[in-house]
Amino acid sequence: MRLATVLTPHGPRAAVHVPGPDGGHFVDLHATDPGLPTSVKHLLGASPLVKRAAAECAGSPNAVIYPANAVKILPPVPDPGKLICVGLNYRDHAIEGGKAIPTEPVLFSKFINTLIGHGDAIKIPKVSKQVDYEAELVIVIGKTGKHIPNDASAFGYVAGYTCGHDVSGRDWQFRGAEKQWMIGKTFDTFAPVGPVIVTTDELTDPHSLQVQLRLNGVTMQNSNTKEFIFKVPEMLAFISQVITLEPGDLIFTGTPPGVGISRTPQVLLKAGDVCEVEIAQIGVLRNVCVAE
Repeated sequence: MRLATVLTPHGPRAAVHVPGPDGGHFVDLHATDPGLPTSVKHLLGASPLVKRAAAECAGSPNAVIYPANAVKILPPVPDPGKLICVGLNYRDHAIEGGKAIPTEPVLFSKFINTLIGHGDAIKIPKVSKQVDYEAELVIVIGKTGKHIPNDASAFGYVAGYTCGHDVSGRDWQFRGAEKQWMIGKTFDTFAPVGPVIVTTDELTDPHSLQVQLRLNGVTMQNSNTKEFIFKVPEMLAFISQVITLEPGDLIFTGTPPGVGISRTPQVLLKAGDVCEVEIAQIGVLRNVCVAE
């Protein structure tokens, strides 16, 4: 199932994406079946019976639909409780930045002010001169978990996966001797996510997905999640020792090599740039950069 949140005349609504010509269409789940939740977060935490009913809505002859090319797509989970990020999770990316290979996941966080959806604008801050791109696979949590085991059972806590873009103000991230990872990552609009969540019944292996970022049509990052240093179960086990994970939480899983700050000459984002994150089996997350 391909879940999304779309803006309707009744407000944001949980929807199922049905691929087709011109991008296909979205089925408004609550409008089609009033017994279904209006939000994706509530749907993710619902019973298997409710989720089955949601999946069946996609083929209902009475489905309330919105053409994909005529509706605004919001972040798939517009109201996540947490946005947790894993840094340096591709070996080659750590090396290109001159960092040691981590022995355990490196964590930082973003906040709700950073979250935008497919088609929304990334704002280039007035106070940052080194804004960089980072394509990432994002884990969407589907079940509350603490002390999640580092084994195959960890996948039971995952609802699905989506595309993410960890936009980074490098001059703030590496500011001063102490460094400031969090502040460099939390400017407004610095976490585009979407356009859809592909649930685990459809996307069964998150460790063999091609991840690309194109800047103005030029491929800048091109790798595969098989290069993860820490796989999904290890990330969830590590994080959940400290933080209780809940339905709708988003976990950015790290970016592959090819980031702009490590290139010679450097390639940094500017107003007018078009960023496209494409992940196999999920789709394309597209955002344009504008001046703040």
